[in-house]
Amino acid sequence: MQLYTRSAGTGLPVVLLHAFPLSSAMWLAQREGLAASCRVITPDLRGFGGSTLGDDEPSVELMADDVARVLDAEGIDRAVVGGLSMGGYVTMAFCRRHPDRVLGVILASTKASPDAEPARANRERIAQAVLADDREVLVKEVLPALIGPTTKQRRAMVFGRVKGLVQSAPPKAVAWAQRAMAARPDSFGTLGALKAPALVLAGEEDELTPPADAEAMARTMPGGRVEIIAQAGHLTAVEQPEAFNTAVARFLSAELGAV
Repeated sequence: MQLYTRSAGTGLPVVLLHAFPLSSAMWLAQREGLAASCRVITPDLRGFGGSTLGDDEPSVELMADDVARVLDAEGIDRAVVGGLSMGGYVTMAFCRRHPDRVLGVILASTKASPDAEPARANRERIAQAVLADDREVLVKEVLPALIGPTTKQRRAMVFGRVKGLVQSAPPKAVAWAQRAMAARPDSFGTLGALKAPALVLAGEEDELTPPADAEAMARTMPGGRVEIIAQAGHLTAVEQPEAFNTAVARFLSAELGAV
């Protein structure tokens, strides 16, 4: 399995993993805005964008191993690894499975706790719906929670772009990813064992993973820092790209010497 990857810039390698059910297209503003100070690497997680799905059982651990193979293919030993939402789950799995390859961690709009039973059941319901050709379930039920009220009211082009990415998600990848996320373990122990610096980002208006989830993760990590992105919902990097990039650049400069 080799993931399709978009990259920009040179220097410190920073891998950014996308949210569900989007692709690495969501990181356009990060590839453009951060490329002056680091090498931004944005893979399409398996089944999304230009990456194939394969026949393996759903697992965020497997997705993390895919990312390790991206580093191998790029000739990179260690990198800053970060992700938003589902990408954050994969980042935590990467920290668990490949701790020696982690220079730093960025966790955006995500949480370390596993799904409760109602959430797992809801993921399975959506997985079955999309496999039964109900594509509208993503637009009706998933899309509204991805975007904060400020973006819905003031940034119609951003909302339209996200809607287009959601609508283009392949049904089999959607179902596979839902089942992988439903099966993910508790990651607080993983975060507590981190030996790399970490940045936790949360959207002020995020109802899926509110700032309290970010603060809970940061308390677990030695030296973890939290930044709240104002007027942003779940997709902080898309809704407020300049604020997101500024927070990441500040973290990379302070903790890892990126200029």
